[in-house]
Amino acid sequence: MSDIKPITVALDTSASPLLVAVQGNGKIVFRRRKGIKQERLLFPVLQEALSACNATLQEVHRICIVRGPGRFTGIRIALTFASMMQYLNQATVYGTTLFEILRRQVEPSASFRRFKKQYSNGVLGVVLHAFREEYFLQIFDGSDSIPVWLSREELLSRLAGYKRPLFLAGTDKEGADLTTLTDGKYPLAASKDCRVQPQTLLSLAQDETLQTGALEPLYLKPARFELVAPL
Repeated sequence: MSDIKPITVALDTSASPLLVAVQGNGKIVFRRRKGIKQERLLFPVLQEALSACNATLQEVHRICIVRGPGRFTGIRIALTFASMMQYLNQATVYGTTLFEILRRQVEPSASFRRFKKQYSNGVLGVVLHAFREEYFLQIFDGSDSIPVWLSREELLSRLAGYKRPLFLAGTDKEGADLTTLTDGKYPLAASKDCRVQPQTLLSLAQDETLQTGALEPLYLKPARFELVAPL
């Protein structure tokens, strides 16, 4: 019988700070490190967290990664690491998005439950700042809607034109809340629920539906050449 202990690792390399969480041997350890050179930060931080759990890289057999949206290079770091562990350790890989993570954190919250009690047909929208005056949006209304990339004006227009009550979660520039962006027109999730929590990432490593497409990056903003209309 194998004496290898199954260890779960969860990573968010989509932006700064880097988040590494490790679960195993009765412990949960997580570390955050600021910096954009995450290719240099990942292994020292991961080794520190593994050591705190009395575990090694060879014992990692479950991995949950954030596959977007975010920095192109950052997302590739997590995807590359997960692919390596899948090959070397036969680890099971789970891939999720920032939209799904925030949904999992916000929907059980007291503020969202109060919103749903008041507006039974109300839904959750997740807004994430992308770059300059650009944003990402996904509305969880049961219609399998996909996340989209929008200018600030397009975002505000889409929110204003939506026919059902909206409860918003997410972040504006520099991680600020959405109050200024939305001019206080919508109820907002608590700041703590709009930041990726290690326990949420680790719990998603139990969701079998997240194995499908786990290693497919979510890049929502098209490349510059894709924005040029063909002649």
